[in-house]
Amino acid sequence: MHVVVTGAGRGIGREMVTQLRDAGHEVTGTSRDHSTNTRLNVSDPGQQARFAAQIKDQPVDLLICNAGVFLDKNMALEDYSAEVWAISLATNVTGVFLTVQALLPNLRLAKEPKIAIISSQMASHALAPGGSYAYRASKAAALNVGRNLATDLKPEGIAVGIYHPGWVRTDMGGDLGEISVQESAEGLLKEFDVLNVATSGCFHTWDGRIHAF
Repeated sequence: MHVVVTGAGRGIGREMVTQLRDAGHEVTGTSRDHSTNTRLNVSDPGQQARFAAQIKDQPVDLLICNAGVFLDKNMALEDYSAEVWAISLATNVTGVFLTVQALLPNLRLAKEPKIAIISSQMASHALAPGGSYAYRASKAAALNVGRNLATDLKPEGIAVGIYHPGWVRTDMGGDLGEISVQESAEGLLKEFDVLNVATSGCFHTWDGRIHAF
């Protein structure tokens, strides 16, 4: 199985790459810096085109859209800028769509292609404790993009799932996170394994629970 993982330079993305390779899969991990062999800023159309050209004619069995930013953690309402909003939306929403768009020809070459979008419980409209406006809005939009992709790609046999990775002890999640990177990655990969066209459009947690929208 050939898997592409964006945002693989650290945290959950890097751990998923490790676990997938340990399981014997071919993995292409990307990052916006030089922490992986493949550089990809997911919000840059030019880099997306070059990346797609690099893996031309290679089937992609599983695309994991993991790249994301959380710029407004603990940010006061008065401190928000247009730049915070622009970067958050460009990376967390546009980046997901551009990645799927760029690799759709490769997904169509696979026998049972799947797309996994890493969102967050903070995308849920049922949970609105305030704060983190840009991150919450961008992850909610990513959830919406995933749900609509599931509808449009289902006739082609491409399954799409959206996932909450848990509150993980990473640079983004902080030291108080409830689970380790290893636990999150292992749980997510199990979820991706059982994803199919019948469950396409699901919003699940890393441990298999259905999440409220």
